[in-house]
Order: sequence, then structure tokens, then C-alpha cells
Amino acid sequence: MKAGVADVSRSRERIRSSGIYLVTDTLLCGPRGVVETVRAAVAGGVETIQVREKDASAADFYALVLAVAEAAAGRATVLVDDRVDIYLAARAARADVHGVHVGQKDLPAELVRTLVGPDAVVGLTANTTEHLDALAVLPPGTVDYLGAGVIRPTHTKPDHPEPLGVEGFAGFAARAPLPVVAIGGILHHDVGPLRAAGATGAAVVSAICAAADPQRAAADLVRAWNAGIPA
Repeated sequence: MKAGVADVSRSRERIRSSGIYLVTDTLLCGPRGVVETVRAAVAGGVETIQVREKDASAADFYALVLAVAEAAAGRATVLVDDRVDIYLAARAARADVHGVHVGQKDLPAELVRTLVGPDAVVGLTANTTEHLDALAVLPPGTVDYLGAGVIRPTHTKPDHPEPLGVEGFAGFAARAPLPVVAIGGILHHDVGPLRAAGATGAAVVSAICAAADPQRAAADLVRAWNAGIPA
């Protein structure tokens, strides 16, 4: 733990080239659990972790964020999904957490930036022209990166919008004024094409959380990303 402002500020720079980005899922991690999955993913080369818990109590979510930050041990950017309060509580506890990722139905991005301060990472889900239009009127520096998808249909987000596919993602990324992380149903062989399509990162859930060997799965995804070609 014992994160400092400089650590958070550096993460704002690192998120612009996030590479393979793990979004956690307690159910998919199974008996191994989120913390050990994160530990394995970081050992495999993953450098961005988003802790997502839609159904946990605030107390349980907070405890999980602290444990994930400890498991990442300063080797990955750790973001909290949706819950600005959990992020702020973790920072107050001096956990090594670096920011939040919010959706279109969460607190407005400008308010989020006010709450978390100028150095924290703020990510925003966006996948339509209307979302980009709304982004254009925000003060510079409000949002650091966008998460766009889904790429393919996925069971981890049952209310997802119409899939973009790689081609649709490429068109969106070309219009976006910020780095864009692709998310949603991404498979191993999508990583190279998505990077070629303009993604600054590829966010996965099942590909690591549900893997028999999450460290190997992470390493394979990182290798495909670094190669920049279809796996």
C-alpha cells in the first residue's frame, strides 16, 4: 500500500498505452478468487486492472480493492469500476489504487474528476457519436481514456449495446479524441486486429478470469498485443 500522488499521476501517463487490461469478475474467477487471478495476471504481464463488483456490498468491495492493490504490488494500474466512494476510501487507506472507470449511467465525468482530483485516472465508457459529442464539451483533462465496445456479444454484460466488431471499433477510435480501450467479448485472436484498428488497450474478462491457467493466458494475450498482429 502507501500510494502517493506521484504514483497516481504516473498512471495517467501509463493508461494511454494500457495494453492488456483485466476487468475482474468474481463468478468467473471461481474458487481461485479475484485476488489470486489478479496476482497471476500481473505475473503474466498485465499492467492494468479494473476491479468490478456489481453485486457486492460496499464493505466487501472496499476490502477486495485493498486486497487487489496489495496483490498488484505496484506493478499495475488499479482502477475501481463505477464506485468513486470506494476509490476515495481506498486512497484514504493509502492503498495503491490509481483511479476509476465510470459508465454513461454513473456519476457525470466532470463531477467524478472534481471528486477524485487532478492526478487520478478517469476512464469513461463511450461507444456512440452522441457520447463523443458530449465529451467534446468537457474541460480538457476531465477524462483520460475511453472504453468502447462491445466488440463481440458477451455474457459478462448482458445489457450490452450492439456489437461494434473490429471494423466498427476502428471507425469509433478514429473519431475519438482520447485513447480508446476495446472491451467486450474479446478473444485471443482479436488482440492483434484491435491494436491495428487503433486500440490503445484490449480489456478482457473471461479470457483471463475463466482460464485454467490465468498467468499463461495473460502472457499469451500480452505476447499477441506486443506482436501487434493477429495471434
